[in-house]
Amino acid sequence: MKKIAVIMGSDSDFPVLKDCFSTLKEFDIPFEAHVISAHRTPDLSAEFSKNARDNDFGVIIAAAGKAAHLAGVLAAHTTLPVIGIPIKSSLDGMDALLATVQMPPGIPVATVAVDGAKNAALLAIQILSVSDELLADKLKDFKKKMVEGVALKDKALQEKL
Repeated sequence: MKKIAVIMGSDSDFPVLKDCFSTLKEFDIPFEAHVISAHRTPDLSAEFSKNARDNDFGVIIAAAGKAAHLAGVLAAHTTLPVIGIPIKSSLDGMDALLATVQMPPGIPVATVAVDGAKNAALLAIQILSVSDELLADKLKDFKKKMVEGVALKDKALQEKL
């Protein structure tokens, strides 16, 4: 199975990414996490993404706040799918959201909600599941459990009424 790279622009993004890491662990997905800054370590950003496919990664998740150029910089140097997580650090995260989602033609970045670490992990897992039936089955079970959880919550609500 391919690994997932989780790259954060700063170690201050770690608290948001806990949901990403726990979701990847829940699905037994191998991953690596690194702090790499698009602005402070641009050469390292380019080197990492240029070599990601050869290093057995299948998807890159990039989390950054403020100017949030990390996902785009990584995407510019790879043909792997890149998922951006805009981090709320200023302007309610709108600056990071717009910087992550507004990519020029030819440099696609899938973007989840501000602080949407769990969905980034799930999207990366869905991408890998295209070529992994076992992983696809795990996702089906996950969604089934979500349906069951909503039904339980509805039952509890009806009992309160």
